[in-house]
Amino acid sequence: DVQLQASGGGLVQAGGSLRLSCEASGFTFDDYAMVWFRQVPGKEREGVGCFSSRDGSTYYADSVKGRFAISSDNAKSTVYLQMDSLESDDTAVYYCGAGRPILSEISRPSGYGYWGQGTLVTVSS
Repeated sequence: DVQLQASGGGLVQAGGSLRLSCEASGFTFDDYAMVWFRQVPGKEREGVGCFSSRDGSTYYADSVKGRFAISSDNAKSTVYLQMDSLESDDTAVYYCGAGRPILSEISRPSGYGYWGQGTLVTVSS
């Protein structure tokens, strides 16, 4: 069975940092793009960043560029989201996903078929 286990969320002050982890199992990690989305209650799920373990390419939403960075440990089938200079607007439940999106779907939840359970990030101002 495919599983994505997200962890690392918590409470942090504005300006601080957190690192989220997403451990994948049940599929060939290198064959899938890994993605982070976030969602605030009452709002649509928002793409944060995408990572291709095959070639190391990344994509980031404008709202997090320069502050967030995605990396991976292919040996552990784990993708990370390093979040620096956190702002109150970054407060959300963060979800990791996996899929094979076409270019037009790279920032859309519909581009990914597998999702983790989410981890809550709360940034206090």
